[in-house]
Order: sequence, then C-alpha cells, then structure tokens
Amino acid sequence: MTQTIDIHATCPLWRRLLALLYDLVAVLAIVMVVGLLCQLATHGELITAGKQVHIAWWYQPLQGLVVAAYFLASWLRGGQTLGMRPWRIRVAANGGARLTAGQALLRLVVAALPLLLLLLAPVLGLRVALWAVAIGWVVWFGVALFDPRRRAVHDLAAGSDVRRMS
Repeated sequence: MTQTIDIHATCPLWRRLLALLYDLVAVLAIVMVVGLLCQLATHGELITAGKQVHIAWWYQPLQGLVVAAYFLASWLRGGQTLGMRPWRIRVAANGGARLTAGQALLRLVVAALPLLLLLLAPVLGLRVALWAVAIGWVVWFGVALFDPRRRAVHDLAAGSDVRRMS
C-alpha cells in the first residue's frame, strides 16, 4: 500500500513541533556518533582543557554539516525526516511535488537563521543568546499559526509545504 500526500491537508503546528522533537533525538544521536569518531580520530585531543577549554576549529562546522546533511538527505529522498514518519507528515514543494535541491537548501538555511543569534553570546552571555535563538524560532514557527496553509517562515521562503499523508 503506497501512501500519498494530500495536497489539501495542512499540517497543524503541534504535529510539526512533535516531529521536530523526535528529530532532536535523532540529531543528538548523530552528533554523539560524530563526536565519538572525532575523539577516536584525534586520540582524545579534540577538546583540550588547560586554563581554557579549546575545541578543534573544524569540529563545530563539521557537526553543522552533518546535521544539515541529515535534513537535506531526508527531505530530498522521501520528503520525511525520521521524526516526520510516525506523525505521517511530509515536506513537499507547493502543489505536492518533491523539493528540488535548491528548495531544500534554502529551507535549511532559512530555518537555521535564528542560530546566528548565538553570535551574541560573547557580548550578552550564553543564556541571553540561547533565549534569543528560542524566541527567533518561536517567531519562525509562529508565522504558521496565521498562514492559511500553516507554513512557517522557512516554508514561505522555499516555496514548500508540510502536509499530512493519507
């Protein structure tokens, strides 16, 4: 039995957020595995502690690329991340077609933009920067409460929809 995407069935915000929570578990697992592999590859020298903690310059960008690859590969392969599957939702281009690589990349970049607020940490402190990121994402997803098709900012920018599957 094949599942189809109902181009008229909007996905409520609560369902999207629960799927994102599931994805958080998958992302944490991926980050932990990459961290372990990097620790093994550097013989435990990835993070050093002296007067200050020092993390290898390439580690955080690598983790960002791996997490980005998870979302891009999921959206391009079948339109679903691991978190979207149990909630029977799928991301697609407007009209129900698969996302193009350009749409998926734009969606990813726009969804991640609130992370730039972490740059405030050296000036305002980590706690304030983390709250700024959280508020940024509330705004990003809050737009879906007012959009008739329940699209968040990244969906509007990329021309995508998250729809329930039948």
